[in-house]
This record gives sequence, C-alpha cells and structure tokens, in this order.
Amino acid sequence: MRIKTAAALCVALIASTAMPAFAEVANDDNTLAIVESFDNISFARDKLEIDNRLEYWAPVIETLLTLMPDGSYAPNLATEWSYNEDNTVLTLKLCEGVMFTDGAPFNADVVKANIEFLRDGTGQNVWMAKSISDFEIVSPTEIKLILSEPDPALIRSLAFVGGAMASPNTLGPNEVDSLPVGTGPYVYNADLSVPSRQYVYTRNDQYRNPDLFPFDRITVTPMSDISARVNALKSGQVDVISAEPQNVPDAEANGFRVTRNPVDWMGLFLADRDGETNPAMADVRVRQAINMSIDRDSILKYVDLGYGVVTDQVFPKTSESYIPELEDNYKYDPEKAKALLAEAGYGSGLSLTLPEIPYFARYNAILEQQMSDVGVNIDWVKVAPNAYLQNVRSGKFGVFLMKLSSQSDWIDIKQLVAPDGAWNPLKTNDPRIVELMDQIKTTNGDEQIAAYQAVNRYLVENAWFAPWYRPEQIRLNSPSIIEESIPGSVVTFPRFYKKAP
Repeated sequence: MRIKTAAALCVALIASTAMPAFAEVANDDNTLAIVESFDNISFARDKLEIDNRLEYWAPVIETLLTLMPDGSYAPNLATEWSYNEDNTVLTLKLCEGVMFTDGAPFNADVVKANIEFLRDGTGQNVWMAKSISDFEIVSPTEIKLILSEPDPALIRSLAFVGGAMASPNTLGPNEVDSLPVGTGPYVYNADLSVPSRQYVYTRNDQYRNPDLFPFDRITVTPMSDISARVNALKSGQVDVISAEPQNVPDAEANGFRVTRNPVDWMGLFLADRDGETNPAMADVRVRQAINMSIDRDSILKYVDLGYGVVTDQVFPKTSESYIPELEDNYKYDPEKAKALLAEAGYGSGLSLTLPEIPYFARYNAILEQQMSDVGVNIDWVKVAPNAYLQNVRSGKFGVFLMKLSSQSDWIDIKQLVAPDGAWNPLKTNDPRIVELMDQIKTTNGDEQIAAYQAVNRYLVENAWFAPWYRPEQIRLNSPSIIEESIPGSVVTFPRFYKKAP
C-alpha cells in the first residue's frame, strides 16, 4: 500500500529542486495544462501509482470502474459488477467492442492478463490484486474474479491501479515502460513529450465517449518547486497546480479557482495501547485526556491557516464509517483532561516521549504548551528526517505525530488497527476489532456499514488516536478550468476537469 502523505513526507525531508523548464508544447484554449509535484516513474502496468502520479497514466489507461466525486462508483470498462453470497467471487460484465489504440481488443482475457500482471509484479500497488487467486472467463464480456478471502477494498482498487487496463501487447517480459497504450480518451504522444520535462497527450479519435472530455490535448509537467508552480499558473503557462494554504489568498485575489479536498488527517497516534513503552498509555483515561487537552481549532487556525476540517475521527465524512455525533466526543477541555489523569493516578504529572523532525516542527510549541497545561510533559527525541517513518512504524515510539491519507474504509482499518497493520506499530491485538473486521468481510449493505461504524465508534471511545483535523489539499486552477476532486485522492481523473461556462 502506498501511504500518500508518508511518501510525500520522505520526499519533502530529503529536499528537492525544481524540474527543468517547460518543453515546447504551449498552453492554449483547447489544452489542459497540469503541473505535478513529482515526476513520473514508469508506465509499466505493474508499477503504476496513485495520487500525484495518477495524472500521468490516467489519460491513456482506463480503469474497470470509476470513483465519482460524490464517493459512489460508476461503470467504465466494466458495465456491471456483483458479489456472490459470501463475497468470495466478484462477477464483472464488460464493455463490448472496445479496442486498444494499438488495435488489440479489450475482453475478459485482457482483464485476466492485466490483473495477473499486477498481482505478480513488483510495484507498490500489487496489494490491490493480491486477494484475487483465480479467474473464470464466462465469455469475452464476462469474467469472475475468485478471491482467496473477502476483500472489501477490491471495488475501490478496481477504480484505480487494480483495475487499470493496458494493452496486452505491453505486458510480459518485453513490456514497454515508457510508452503507455490503453483504451482511454487520449493517446500518449511520444514525439512531443520530453520525459521529466513535459508529457503530452492528444485526443484518441476512436474513443467511445468523447463528449466527457472537452480538451483536445493534456500536458503534464513535473515541477517540485512551489514558487515555480505558482509563477507558471500566473503567467498562463499552465492551468492546474498543487499549492499550499499560504498561496490561497493571493490566488483568490488574482481570480484563480481554489479546490479544497480534505484527503489526509493530522494528529497524534496513540499507538501504545498496551503500555509497552509507557505504562500510562494502557489506561484509556490517559488517552482520552490527551484528546481533551488539544485545542484542535487553534492549531488549525494558527498553524494551517484554517484550511482544514476539525475532527475526532480518522475516517472522512465521505466514508461509510463516519458518524457525525462522534465529532463532539473530545471537545477541548483542559479541566476534564486533568481530572481524567488524576483518576488514572497521574494527577502529579506524566511524561511522554515523542520523536522530533523539522517537517512537524511548526506544531511542536503549541502542542507542548497545551499538553503541559494539563500536566503532561513532552520529551522530544530528535530523529533523522529520513529515518522518521522507520522509527515510528517499528514501534520505537508509543506516541507520535503523523499526517496520513485516508483511502477506503477497509484499507484504513487494515492499515491502522488490524493486528498486523502497517500503522499499528505496537501490534495491538484487540478481540473486538478482530470480531468487527470479520463482520465487515462477510456482510454487505446496511449490515456491513453498521460493522464499519462500530469499528469507528470503538476507536473513538477508546481513544486509539487523537486526530486534530483533516488538512485540505489545495489545488489552484485558472479561471477557465473547473476541477472536481474525488475522495481520498490528491488529484482527480481527466473526466473531472471541465471548461468553465
């Protein structure tokens, strides 16, 4: 699994320089010119990535399903999908008559080949296909995916890398990793493109739904320097950039559109729920007191300039796990926090050890002050920036700061709270969580939603985390471009860029 903010954290800490200047293809009224923070790595089918790098392959390579801006799923190369009774077989019905731009037909054999190639590959998103153990091809337009166990994340995966369909001629030992070939609305123009400078995509004249895509051409330019990105937008060289909250006032004053998408959640991991690194953390009253000691509103206002949504939950509003009334669970209340600490036997004070790195330094002073106000002292331990993720995920620290992306309910649960989850570093093994995860895997509809919400309620009431807010991912667009964001992704698909009326 790729954790978007964790990967971005490593990149930010290592420090990067601006990419070279633009290639020769200029922006115009029929071009959608996008700047991305990170360069493309590969077009190889098994190495495709999500988030920022989705912009490089999505114009060409379509997915089986589409994640819509409202969080629902819509048909794409698959027209229908349904599970069997125990959620171990997913049946897909496919579009008829679709061709790849190299002339290969799209059919059930191609779906099987793509998923197998991803599952058996070496890319960071191979996990999206790992639950698929076998296939049954019913007809050229119908295939059954047979699962080794129920996988509630599979539908979302099929709307991203898990369902990306590349030409079968690009799969195998001689696959082409520099030339994507798909069924999508655009064709990669290798003659006009200059890798690491500018990637150019021109309209696929044979595409079946051209009206969904108003631009004749898309260009994607990697540029890591934020100042360079803003200047490129202001000069009209590009239409879409990623930005920071401090860029918003100037952008709005100059008439640019601002897209705000709360992809991540920011806050404290209270990972030591069994008291292995600090016995106090095993007491739920201590973890609840930590939640109540934090003035989330003030941190959001003064550190992230108000660009975010305060929350007590690790699940976003667009998720099935989200419960509105849980947002009032941990109001800022230093007196109640002190009372809970006293009940737990820590009325005279408590010390916590947290790792310290420059990336989170802007939060340190205000967090330290608010915690000390209730009698909790923070001992900061400096950690090398490029070793932070290794340190916190290895269980060395029972409490730590993190900004982490939310993807789907099931992916988040598996990563955050499953006994073997990557973001459950001290491997808390709670029987109630295990029981609820089993319910999620084996149910559908309202029963499954109830199980998701039961997990969320359990996590909030037992203070497994201390979320502060969901910082908003900022995207700036030229006045002529409307961008519709999708849940859990820092970028959107080409389908959701429109020309302003």
